[in-house]
Amino acid sequence: MLARASALVLATISLSTLTPAAQPSTAAQLPIDHVLVLMQENRSFDSYFGRLHFEGQPRAIPEPRGARNPDPTDPDGRSIRVFHKTHYCEVADLNHSWNGTHREIDGGRMDGFTAANAISPGDPTGSRSMGFYDQSDLPFYYALYRTFAMGDHYFASAPTQTFPNRFYLLAGTSFGHTRNDTPLAGQFSQRSIFNELDEAGVSWKVYADQFPVAFAFLFAYVRETPAAAKVVPFEEFLVDAASGSLPQVAFIDPILVAPNNVENDEHPPSNVQVGEQFAAQVIDALFKSPNWSSSALFLTYDEHGGFFDHVPPPAAIPPDDIPPMLLPGDAPGAFNIYGVRVPAVVVSPFARAHFVSHRTNDHTSILRFIETRFGLPALSRRDAAANPMLEFFDFSVPAFATPPTLPAAPLNAAEAAHCSTLPSNTTP
Repeated sequence: MLARASALVLATISLSTLTPAAQPSTAAQLPIDHVLVLMQENRSFDSYFGRLHFEGQPRAIPEPRGARNPDPTDPDGRSIRVFHKTHYCEVADLNHSWNGTHREIDGGRMDGFTAANAISPGDPTGSRSMGFYDQSDLPFYYALYRTFAMGDHYFASAPTQTFPNRFYLLAGTSFGHTRNDTPLAGQFSQRSIFNELDEAGVSWKVYADQFPVAFAFLFAYVRETPAAAKVVPFEEFLVDAASGSLPQVAFIDPILVAPNNVENDEHPPSNVQVGEQFAAQVIDALFKSPNWSSSALFLTYDEHGGFFDHVPPPAAIPPDDIPPMLLPGDAPGAFNIYGVRVPAVVVSPFARAHFVSHRTNDHTSILRFIETRFGLPALSRRDAAANPMLEFFDFSVPAFATPPTLPAAPLNAAEAAHCSTLPSNTTP
């Protein structure tokens, strides 16, 4: 862990990634008073936006036409190509564990997705990992990513599942965790962004209708501080947005588990259009809010969920000296590579229009943006070195002073009925 004084120096990073006309003289002059983070679940970049290059965003890296993985059932070595999905939900969840993700990445060859996701009955070839959606399925998302500033080199923080990756967002590290470990009394005392915000007098809330992942860190913290009052139902976000009383930092958590596949987190096997509608509701409320003129919302996904992506994860800076908590038989590895690439977009009046960042970012980049804006020290080596995503913005002229009109997020009735008949998700 970095010393607090040293980390504070690192928080005053250079803003040289901005154009001269857009560059504030200090981080405190960034005209963003409200930072919002909406992290959805388990979608790779290619599974959602591999078609974006062909449908209006020419600077985004496209998924190669004919991208493929081996068919694990075919001794002759035939392969399964990427394909347009016809259903908006899955017959079963996909493998996004530490072991499964390492198998899928396969040392950077990105050819293990089908083998890691072969199940019988249901999908003996693992083909569901190779399917994608396009703008006919997700029109709101495609318009959102074409309109605002998006990244095509944004990666999950670690090659594993939900909780460890969300820990990176909140603490800059998973402090050794590689699985969806939940806290017991006296555990998870790691310092997090919530400690930093309270110590700096920065207001914050977590809006969640179900289990907020933030409770992993707040479990002990709320017993001794007023933090419990800052974890509120999602409906309070709509009220705060409408009244212009959003906090300086807000985390918005979707519903992670629900019957009949109506959870709005987009985690397989749930209906992707239900999650798109939830994100559209959040963004529409922000568009209409008196706080819009000074807000920035970061929308991304915690990890890839087992879905194919063709870009190998690059090397990453280990966050600390804590090794992965591996069990016998686990894939060897360390926290020195990112996870699989996931979608990311910045929605703000100051977002660069129709922009694609090719810089490497991960969840600690969002954390770094918060630290940079509010002059907070870094929490780990990873966020200390993270790019704060300032290239997504032009602070000289707000391109979206008036929010744009985006298409509605539809809900296909036949697909909604189909998805409701499948087993629901039980594992983030």
